[in-house]
Amino acid sequence: MINPSAHGWVSKFFFEQNSQEQFNLYDFESFYVATRKTGFLVGYATHFVTTKEIETKGLTTEEISKIALLNSLFGVFQIANGTNNSEAFVHKCIAFYKELHPKNSGLLDIFLPTDSPESKLEKIIANRIKTNDNIISKNFSHILTNALLFVDVLAFKRFIEEDSLPKKYLKKIEEIIVSVVSIALNTKETKSNYDDLLQKLFESSVRYSKFEKSAKETSLDNIDFSYLDDDYERYYLIDIANMALWNDGKIESSEKKFLYNLANQLEISSKFAESSIHDMDIFLTENKSSIPYFNYSNPVKHFYDQTTSNVQTLVQRNKTRLLLEISQSKELMTLLRKSASEKLTPEEKKKVRNQILDICKSIPSLTIFLVPGGSLLLPILIKFIPQLLPSAFNENLSED
Repeated sequence: MINPSAHGWVSKFFFEQNSQEQFNLYDFESFYVATRKTGFLVGYATHFVTTKEIETKGLTTEEISKIALLNSLFGVFQIANGTNNSEAFVHKCIAFYKELHPKNSGLLDIFLPTDSPESKLEKIIANRIKTNDNIISKNFSHILTNALLFVDVLAFKRFIEEDSLPKKYLKKIEEIIVSVVSIALNTKETKSNYDDLLQKLFESSVRYSKFEKSAKETSLDNIDFSYLDDDYERYYLIDIANMALWNDGKIESSEKKFLYNLANQLEISSKFAESSIHDMDIFLTENKSSIPYFNYSNPVKHFYDQTTSNVQTLVQRNKTRLLLEISQSKELMTLLRKSASEKLTPEEKKKVRNQILDICKSIPSLTIFLVPGGSLLLPILIKFIPQLLPSAFNENLSED
């Protein structure tokens, strides 16, 4: 199983997917449509366009997004070049991201002199997934940020074909996307309580543009689509507008008309817009309950729910080792037993926290608890290992 949180996962991906057949199965349009059906375009991939199936059970949404981004970049590279040479792809991908980021952006600072090209690509992908500084806003806009990850694929395709990236390419693409989404939301016959929030989330998810109300377009006729000279850019614009219109779980006749009008202005067939609507309907029918974007709640609750899911996955992965590490800490076990019958003092609770954090240091995938604010996740950790801790401990720990 590929674990995108562990070093070496990119090399393992290429080892497992080393099939000369994959790029022969698709042209650009069929690969795009197949990718759309995975959910990656709307930020929630359920599977991947690969010749060999990749197991997603036990992976966090962030880990799945890493694989989806790598696979989409690799797929475009294979079709464009007619080869699945992973070494050539990795070097091309690194060159692309170096051009994407100026020298003073800090991207090169994450590399070590001993890093292999695959290790560099792992760090780049991790950097692309983690885009927001604030942990609550990161999780709240998670689904949208990951939907806009496909902009990387658009830019990479352009980079492969032209061996360079036009200046301000990403800024221009983002401005067009946000403008179209804004216009799409204004066409809705029935306004959702979350339409304004959705607009703000899209704007907060872009990386290269800043928007003011006065700068947004109000009609498709006012947008210069001539900048989009690649079918992928046009396809994606239709799909991302379609995603925005489905935010209330349904699409109305006026919204369908908007998508057909958009396709017409982009000189894309109405059949493509029809297939976009059809594929989105099927995908949401099967996955709606699992997608945070379609299940809004209080931002803090959404953050807690998202984090809880990820922590549960990590705990299940490391359950045996956690049990062993805790059982070997005599002082910790003594304090845990004590907490079952009496209240721990503030000093004792601090000791428990520190020792649990020490244990997390020995398990690489639990280093999330060591980042600033990571101690806030300890009650969530405890929630999923009740057999390790007495019930009273959870109350004691959460008091300060």
